[in-house]
Amino acid sequence: MNKYLKKTKIIATLGPASSNRETITELIKAGVDIFRINFSHADYDLVKTNVNTIREVNKELGTNVGILGDLQGPKLRVGVVKEGSYLNPGDILTFTNEKIEGDSTRVYMTYQEFPNDVKVGERILIDDGKLVLQVLETNEKDTVKAVTIQGGPLSSKKGVNLPNTNVSLPALTEKDIQDANFMLDLELDWIALSFVRHAQDIKDLKKLIANHPTNKQKTPIIAKIEKPEGVKNIEQILLECDGLMVARGDLGVEVPMEEVPAIQKNLVEIARKYAKPVIIATQMMETMITSLTPTRAEVNDVANSVLDGADAVMLSGETSVGKYPVDVVKNMSKIVKNIESTHFYQNKNAPIEKEFNCIDDRFITNRICLAAVRIAKTTDVEAIITLTHSGYTAFQISAHRPNSHIIVFSSNKRVITMLNLLWGVRAYYYDSDKSTDETIIQVNKMTKELGYVEEEDFVINLNATPADEFGKTNTLRLTTI
Repeated sequence: MNKYLKKTKIIATLGPASSNRETITELIKAGVDIFRINFSHADYDLVKTNVNTIREVNKELGTNVGILGDLQGPKLRVGVVKEGSYLNPGDILTFTNEKIEGDSTRVYMTYQEFPNDVKVGERILIDDGKLVLQVLETNEKDTVKAVTIQGGPLSSKKGVNLPNTNVSLPALTEKDIQDANFMLDLELDWIALSFVRHAQDIKDLKKLIANHPTNKQKTPIIAKIEKPEGVKNIEQILLECDGLMVARGDLGVEVPMEEVPAIQKNLVEIARKYAKPVIIATQMMETMITSLTPTRAEVNDVANSVLDGADAVMLSGETSVGKYPVDVVKNMSKIVKNIESTHFYQNKNAPIEKEFNCIDDRFITNRICLAAVRIAKTTDVEAIITLTHSGYTAFQISAHRPNSHIIVFSSNKRVITMLNLLWGVRAYYYDSDKSTDETIIQVNKMTKELGYVEEEDFVINLNATPADEFGKTNTLRLTTI
């Protein structure tokens, strides 16, 4: 019976702990809706194998789990460092453009323009902010000297954050361009772009997608917000991207950590206003990398992210390198389902009453979707059932967070797995050229067979009339099964 499925989706990152058929199958059964492939550590052959495995398991289980490719972006790192290197407060560390083996006095910095971009007095954070240094001098060519403010062990290839520096790197590095083309060859469902600062970053990736020779579908883009400029420019970014990820790891290093909870709530709210899905990521169940039980604080964090209205909650190290990938997902599913069944949740997400000032070609569809959710909230409607080719209607209904099921049918197979990221949306394949009336009878029958509704239940059907293949949704019917 599908009546009690969770609405908030779970994204799990693949890695050494989960890159085998058995674990992938168990993860899907435990509640994973989307698999994330992190291209910071991706081996192309293994990625191909994993993608094929996910698609085969989908066929076997009758599921539509999607795949998200995550680009590394301009991640700055230090080079290789001698074992046992340590920085004490007051120690001077020299960053150089020369590929040396580093120690506690000198270290290689992967970012060649660093001496040019950085200014005296700016802070350098290493290893997620565990080490804090301040710039003393730069020769603006190949070396930067900095004094240690907060010390600790200095180890190889750790990430570097420059919260005060205007970094001149593009959001799409050479590696990202190669990786993005590889993702498009494989027809992944979503592409996430790291360290998005401006709308232009998304436009650059869109251009690359449009120019790809074989990928005919417009692959949707998720903007990862992990820099203060991204937070500041969020409205312009949302006009270009198809979804957001609140990447709290780097964000919590780039902005003061105490500001992250409010930023998270704000980003979820704005994304819903734009009908774009939003993912909360990083350290959600971190202790479960090594322990069989999460801390109570982590349980609260997952539940509160669901209450904030996130479309999806994401696991990183917990499923990629952790000891208990399947148990993490089972626990996360339990937390999500439980909080969604409370009155806190069901009364929280009101439809978004936004002003539609401009009457564009989406105006009718937008109004129909809003009307559907309003009726569903005031009538005991079990399901909103719609047909879509591009997925647009599903995005709109999902953003309004109805208490009803959102059941989507499409003849476009790639849209079905893509929509699996969206809050509350369950998508299925349906291909028919029948009239609107016959189509409604058929999809209602299928929804009943899938276990979402029973006889005498109210449902809302959204359709394009006349029923040509790519018509805009313009009709709403309230029917009884």
